[in-house]
Amino acid sequence: MMRPEPVLKPEEPVAEAKPVQEAPINSIKYKITGDEVNITGCDKKVSGALTIPEIIEGKSVTSIGKEAFQYCRNLTSITIPDGVTSIGQGAFELCIGLTSITIPDSVTSIGEGAFWGCSNLTSITIPDSVTDIGDSAFWGCSNLTSITIPDSVTSIRNSAFGGCYRLTSVTIGNGVTNIANYAFRNCRSLTSITIPDSVTDIGDSAFYDCTNLTSITIPDSVTSIGGYAFKFCLYLTSVTIPNSVTRIGNGAFYSCTRLTSITIGNGVTSIGNYALANCTSLTTVTFLGDAPKAGKEVFKGATPTIYRKTEAKGWGDTWGKRTVKLICEKP
Repeated sequence: MMRPEPVLKPEEPVAEAKPVQEAPINSIKYKITGDEVNITGCDKKVSGALTIPEIIEGKSVTSIGKEAFQYCRNLTSITIPDGVTSIGQGAFELCIGLTSITIPDSVTSIGEGAFWGCSNLTSITIPDSVTDIGDSAFWGCSNLTSITIPDSVTSIRNSAFGGCYRLTSVTIGNGVTNIANYAFRNCRSLTSITIPDSVTDIGDSAFYDCTNLTSITIPDSVTSIGGYAFKFCLYLTSVTIPNSVTRIGNGAFYSCTRLTSITIGNGVTSIGNYALANCTSLTTVTFLGDAPKAGKEVFKGATPTIYRKTEAKGWGDTWGKRTVKLICEKP
C-alpha cells in the first residue's frame, strides 16, 4: 500500500536545538508474549529524548509495533535497544520533532512508512543487519541529507525515500537488485547517483522530479528502465543506456530539458510513448543496435538527429519522425 504524499515545503527549516530532556519510561505501552516484549504505543504528549529499555519485566524487547510512536510529535531522539529485530509499519510516522534515532545491529526489517513524514530527521544509520526496507519507509524526511543502503538490502521499495528534498548523497549497496517505483521521487537536491551492477530493474518514476540530478551511471546489469523513471531531471546533459537494457518505458526521460545527447545500447527492442518528449536541447541520439519498436511521439517537442551503425537492421530514412544518418556522418 502506498501512502499519500505529505504536505511538505522544500524550504522547511531544521528544528532549532533545544536542551535534551529525557522522556519518562512509563510513557511506553507494551505487550508481553512468552519471553518477548512488543512496544505497542506511547503517550502522545511525551517529549524529549527517549531510550527504550532492553528489558521490561524481565523480558527482552524484540519489536517496535505498528504505529507505536505515531504522532509523538515532541520526541526529539529515540534509542532502540539491542535485541529489537523489527520496526513495524508506521512506527514513527509523523514524529516531526525527531532529529535522530539509533537503530541497533539486531534490526532486520524496517516496516512500511516507519519514518513517514519525520520532517526534521537529519541523519539515520541503517545497519548491515537490515534486509528489508518497506514502502514509503522514509517518505517526506525532508531534512535527511545522506543515506547509505547496506549490501544486505535487496530492494529499495516503492517511495522508500521519496520527498527527501535535501538528500544530497545516496550510497546504494551491492546487494540491491531492484529500485522500485517512486523510490527517490522528488529528491530535488540529489546531484549524482551511481547504481551498482547488482541492479536489474529501475522502476516507474524512480527518479522522477530529481530536478538537480546532473549525472547518473546505469550499469550493464540493468534490463529495464520504467515509465517516467527520469522525468523532470532537468539538469541531466547526457545519458548512456547499456547494452543490457531491453526496454525504455513511456516518458522515461520526459522533459529532461538540458539533455543534449543519449546513446542507446544494442539490446533495446522497444522505446515507449513520449520517452524523450520535450527534451528541447536534444540534438543527438545514437543507436548501437537494430531499430527498436518506437512508441507514440517518442520525440515530441524535440528535434534530434538519429545516428546508427552501418550494419544495423530495420532502419529507414526516419525513425520516430526524425532523420536517421550513419554514425560515420556525425559532425
